[in-house]
Amino acid sequence: MAGEATVEYGTKTILELRNLQENGHLNLEPGFQRKSVWKITDRRKLIQSVLEGYPVPSIFLYRREENGVPMYDVLDGKQRLETIFMFSRLRPFNRLGFGVKFEFFSDEGLHEWDWKSLERWERTANFLMYKIQVAEVGGSLSDIVDLFVRINSTGKALTTSEKRHAKFYNSPFLKDAERLARRHREFLTAQRIVSATDIDRMRDVELVSELLASIASGGPIHKKQAVDKAIGNEAAPPRELKKAIDEFSATLRAVRQVCPSLKSTRFKNSAEFYTLFLVIWQMLQQKLIFNNRRLNAVAADLLQQFSDGVDAVREQQRKARGPTPEQQVYVDYLMLTQQSTDNLAQRRRRAEMIEQLLSGLFEAKDERRIFSPEQRRLLWNSDEKKCCSLCGVRLDWNNFQVDHIAPHSRGGKTDLANAALACSSCNASKGAVRNGRR
Repeated sequence: MAGEATVEYGTKTILELRNLQENGHLNLEPGFQRKSVWKITDRRKLIQSVLEGYPVPSIFLYRREENGVPMYDVLDGKQRLETIFMFSRLRPFNRLGFGVKFEFFSDEGLHEWDWKSLERWERTANFLMYKIQVAEVGGSLSDIVDLFVRINSTGKALTTSEKRHAKFYNSPFLKDAERLARRHREFLTAQRIVSATDIDRMRDVELVSELLASIASGGPIHKKQAVDKAIGNEAAPPRELKKAIDEFSATLRAVRQVCPSLKSTRFKNSAEFYTLFLVIWQMLQQKLIFNNRRLNAVAADLLQQFSDGVDAVREQQRKARGPTPEQQVYVDYLMLTQQSTDNLAQRRRRAEMIEQLLSGLFEAKDERRIFSPEQRRLLWNSDEKKCCSLCGVRLDWNNFQVDHIAPHSRGGKTDLANAALACSSCNASKGAVRNGRR
């Protein structure tokens, strides 16, 4: 075979494999391994095959030494081994035991058997002595990872994200993406952006990786090439990665404010969520403010109406009915979601359409927060009462402050039309309320 990997074939009984697990010599979770994706029906079929004496696929183990002790990393067969350990109540799987229907003798009929009932009727010996073909693999770790990807490309084949996880399992970028996916899993599942199956197959990590790579690249990317490059640490140095993570979290907060009911729109689809997310991210880079509830509600309505319009056109297409002239924008958008959704040109065009939908709705934050000495002098001289606009206390030149009538944090401008005299106590109190300290 290519590379330096070597393979030696032999057999091990279930008893021998159980002993390896009990003695801590079997590693079911090497860094490149994927999550378990078998369902209970898959597990029952395997145990029935063992009980009936039918052969099961080989198990591939990577043999290495750890402090002079032989260790076996499972390359292929993790879920078969887990199933055997679950059924035979071996720790830490002892609480996941299950039963299977099986007929030992024709006169007994079909019965549900679990491990305890097998032990009670002294029928565990044949199960424990069952032999499984085992391939012991040696060689460099990079060759082993390549072999892992290759041998897991059949059956429940590896997804793209699982292959990336195997290839780049030590990547800081990928580890940060996995942490972010876990942190925001509740939101992503509640809004139906990802499902439980998607999480099992690591598609949530793939989506987060893609968004992080896009932020690091400054906008939409061609999916596969750019994500592999970023995860391989070729395009996201540590400082840029930290900045991208901060911007990811800020953008997700803004998305939740602008479209709190994503699950009722098309934007729950991963490709279209990607588009909406990056549009909001780009708007944040322009210092646009998303904490005005009224404007956020308007944005949510616009996105819902747009989504409903696209869905209506899609339904008309299904019924072979043509669109009306005013539906053309929905037709154009729908076409961009029906094929090559990860194509860079398609992504940019979708982003342009969503940006046009929301353009002009949000205001940019005034870069200047502090009123200038000249503004302070003009405001003081133009105010006849020289009193705090909030509590009415008399002020003098040495103790007055200038308050933003419309808060700066919500888009209020630092100009005289948005300025009022205030005492230090009221100004501080108002700021505390705005910042959630009261």
